[in-house]
Amino acid sequence: MSASIAGKAGWLADSHLQKLLAALEADGEEARVAGGAVRNALLGEAVADVDIATTNLPAQTVLRAEGAGFRTVPTGAEHGTITVIAGGRPFEVTTLRADVETDGRRAKVVFGRDWKLDAERRDFTINALYARADGTVVDLVGGLADLESRTLRFIGDAETRIREDYLRILRFFRFFAWYGSGRPDAEGLKACARLKDGLSRLSAERVWSELKKMLSAPDPSRALLWMRQVGVLTAVLPETEKWGIDAIHALVRTEADLGWPADPLLRLAAIVPPDAARMKALGERLRLSNAETERLVQWASTSRVEPTVTEGGLAKRLYRGDLQGHADRLRLDLAAARGRAVQDDKAMVEAGGYFRLLAFAGKWQKPQFPLRGGDVAPLGVEGARLGALLKALEAEWVEGGFLMERDALLERAAELAKA
Repeated sequence: MSASIAGKAGWLADSHLQKLLAALEADGEEARVAGGAVRNALLGEAVADVDIATTNLPAQTVLRAEGAGFRTVPTGAEHGTITVIAGGRPFEVTTLRADVETDGRRAKVVFGRDWKLDAERRDFTINALYARADGTVVDLVGGLADLESRTLRFIGDAETRIREDYLRILRFFRFFAWYGSGRPDAEGLKACARLKDGLSRLSAERVWSELKKMLSAPDPSRALLWMRQVGVLTAVLPETEKWGIDAIHALVRTEADLGWPADPLLRLAAIVPPDAARMKALGERLRLSNAETERLVQWASTSRVEPTVTEGGLAKRLYRGDLQGHADRLRLDLAAARGRAVQDDKAMVEAGGYFRLLAFAGKWQKPQFPLRGGDVAPLGVEGARLGALLKALEAEWVEGGFLMERDALLERAAELAKA
């Protein structure tokens, strides 16, 4: 099967890239665009990074690239990777490699000149495609056929590939979420199930990075289903075990219908219990950022809002609570109601209520309480009593719909101070 990305990949015609490829291909050496850029170009999808594979050794890559007027950075020279800055854009240029030793997390490599060996050390057939400077695609492992059928398949023996790096278990489901169709490759599934205990050897940062990328796919629901079926989801997200992942389906449909961007944190919240302590522990275990952990904790700490609540009632809750936590709750409740509305007219009404409240929350701005301690100090109130007085005044102001103005609050403060 032959193919070309010429005409499908505008980035391939970039003069800086072409000049770099030409420099790397001089005097009998070879260089090809490799991996995801070729895959996505064939699928007609956006390309973020363009990686290059070459027969040049790292030192030669530096000499040739700098000789062509480009800047180089030895980002991974010991593993054969040199980053070349060409036209303000970074290109990772990596010498052809073969693995000589692996421990399930990292590999020791030797440099070579054999394109087939380089392809065979990669993870999946669709990720092992190369393209020459003219766009001709070079397929040494059957990736074109698998890409056409949307089949995600390990290169060679699935267990061997996984034992080289157990992160490939999560990558299997991540790439299935983004590019797969139908049922995942049976041998790949079996291998992931058999070797899932190896996931415990991975760093938390690598695990969360893969999960986050998978949860960012247009529709990760099928991948999550298969992860649960083979025990991988429980291994990395034990919080989902007794909670279930059914809510993800309605959320993905709602995102598509209402134009919401894919939100991996919201999708994660959809498949874990709203338990603040467990969310804090999850964040610590997977090394989420402080902001990510705080968002999950705030969501879990926010009680459910009934769809019949008035906008004024919601405003009071928003003032006292966390805006993002409420927004996440409302989005998930709206999605759930829309999912039930197919067979339940009452749920359709609930969905309308949540939609109204979410729209209000999206425009709401927290009002500023008009008084400070100095405003009521002349009343002779001090210390703890002053704090209690301000708190009581603020509570009345909130319950009154934030309508009491400063003068009215000062009058009320005088009344309370005398009581």
